[in-house]
Amino acid sequence: MKPHKIPLYVLVIAALTLSAHARQWTLQQCIDTALVHNKNLQISRNNVLLGNQKYQAAIANLIPKVTAHADYRYYTDQPYQLMPMSVFGGPPGKFKEAQFGVPHNINANMQIAIPLYNPQTYGAIQTAAVASEITVLQNRKTAEQVIVEITNLYYNLQILLHQLVFIDSNLVNTTKLLKNMQLLKEQLMAKETDVSKVLLQIEQLTTQRDIVTNKHEQVLNLLKLTLGISSDQSIQIEETIGFQNSNEYVNLPSVDIRIAETQKRLLTSELSTLKYSRLPSLSLYGSYGTTGFGYDKEPNEFLDFYPVGFVGLQLSYPFFNGTVTHRKINEKKLEINISELQISVLSEQRAMLIENAKQHRIVALQSIETIQAQTKLAQTIYDQTVLQQNQGVANLTDVLLSDNSLRETQQAYISAVIDYLTADLELKKLSGNIPQERMEKQ
Repeated sequence: MKPHKIPLYVLVIAALTLSAHARQWTLQQCIDTALVHNKNLQISRNNVLLGNQKYQAAIANLIPKVTAHADYRYYTDQPYQLMPMSVFGGPPGKFKEAQFGVPHNINANMQIAIPLYNPQTYGAIQTAAVASEITVLQNRKTAEQVIVEITNLYYNLQILLHQLVFIDSNLVNTTKLLKNMQLLKEQLMAKETDVSKVLLQIEQLTTQRDIVTNKHEQVLNLLKLTLGISSDQSIQIEETIGFQNSNEYVNLPSVDIRIAETQKRLLTSELSTLKYSRLPSLSLYGSYGTTGFGYDKEPNEFLDFYPVGFVGLQLSYPFFNGTVTHRKINEKKLEINISELQISVLSEQRAMLIENAKQHRIVALQSIETIQAQTKLAQTIYDQTVLQQNQGVANLTDVLLSDNSLRETQQAYISAVIDYLTADLELKKLSGNIPQERMEKQ
């Protein structure tokens, strides 16, 4: 279908004239800038890096661990041991205390531990991998929200520019009418009150223009903030709003549903890890070092070192932990059930919202086409009424009524455009048509 263009009356918007050197920004340029400089997106990307580091840390638990130990002890009192007296020919059942060793003891060794089989570690790695996927999806959701926010602000600025064009057009018409009324008053063909009525119209339009201009500046500053650029930087947006007369968007996977499904996978992984905790774990460990003994009394001072080393296997099996694991497993199963229900609700809600957005957009598009014709007709009626008033056929009341009708159709046109753009953007978001390929590159 052919694209429609919202017409823009070629008038100078004096109060909004920007620097001649200001670059005109397209919507896509604004989006690309925000994807790079938006602070919320930068935080989100750091969260992705953080999730990846947690995943790497989980994998690192499979790497052998090497530890160095060193210890020095000086015994002011040697520890006692009880020796059976029968060893020296004494009566059985009798013991004699004895002190063994030397005052100086030095130990230094290297220990290595290699996990051979640890189901909880493998479960933690799988859980960390799924959690990292969630941070990536959340980053995509943040990017999508930024794109939607930028698009809304951009559309708002375009709508405000159109409002100013209508106001300026009405000001031009009303100023011409004021000159005619003043001329008629000088010729005693109009009253002072007639001139005052037209002056009131001009003041109302001027006030309305000031309000819209101020709102335009506020929205423009908010756009700069969202883009992540300096508020001092001058930017100028495209004035013409382009939109497609199409109700067809291919339904792509929703980020919200993908996050919910991945969160369910995370819960399932956590459940598996809890079940793995009931399994035994096996590790290989070893140690090699030296032990030193020293004596510092005459006549036999010495400090001798002796090697010491060993290797071994360690098997750990949890027999009973007070039903804590059993309770946690039941808790995780309930969380998975809740997650499944949430996914179902999100899917049904998405289908309903997509259908509503389609209908909303169709109605808004029809309204735009209808009100465009009404606006042209109202403008024609106003021009004819002014001409008739100049010819003395119509009075000022007729002119003011036609002017009000023209303003009403202009406002209705603006409202219809807002409705269409809102519905179109909502439909794009719900159907997953926010430009994902650009987010992938960030």
